[in-house]
Amino acid sequence: MLPSIAVAASPWCPRCSGKASASPATALSVAAITSLRTPLLLDDGTVMTSMESADDAEDPKEDAPEPRRQIIFYEDRNFQGRSHESSSDCSELNSYFSRCNSIRVENGNWMIYERPNYTGQQYFVKRGEYPDCQHWSGLSDSIRSCRLIPQHHGSFRIRIYEREDFRGQVMEFTEDCPHVNEEFNYHDIHSCNVLEGHWIFFEQPNYRGRQYYLKTGEYRRFTDWGAMNARVGSFRRISDLY
Repeated sequence: MLPSIAVAASPWCPRCSGKASASPATALSVAAITSLRTPLLLDDGTVMTSMESADDAEDPKEDAPEPRRQIIFYEDRNFQGRSHESSSDCSELNSYFSRCNSIRVENGNWMIYERPNYTGQQYFVKRGEYPDCQHWSGLSDSIRSCRLIPQHHGSFRIRIYEREDFRGQVMEFTEDCPHVNEEFNYHDIHSCNVLEGHWIFFEQPNYRGRQYYLKTGEYRRFTDWGAMNARVGSFRRISDLY
């Protein structure tokens, strides 16, 4: 609703229709009022302040830029020694450092790998500080590749199968599962289909042991997610936002 605006009216005249009329100097259309940008002094001393047009009010604001994803590797413990920063996937880290004993994640969710080309032991790290390899459950100081996990804002769905090639008993999950055997009645998962989101398989219950990153897609056998056997004790969603 537009604010009321005082305008100076002409004196009443018997020869007119009996209605007061606005003088030409103060007769303003609605369009002129809504497009006004600077204060205006009317004949009767009233000051009209600037107003924002409807077009300006409806203009969408530009999306704020997303924060930069960054992970920093250090050769020595407690963030000492030579370091290397990465902001995207890297299949070969050998040329940047010879060992890794501490990590600082400035932003993002990452999988780090014991060997080049995203192979070997896998470890999930998120924003935070890891002063030694035990803080990411590492077994050695060898980190040779890293992968940035895309952020997922939607729902999560995964189907697990008793046998390879999506055969045998099947169950669908939308939440974390700390004990696969209790829910699925099997200790092993031989194939799976990740329908939505990003997940991590753990070799042991309660999210312990070897880790395996799974993005959306089909996994016809356990070797497709980098495992040496079909044992999966638990799994969880990667739902950490950044």
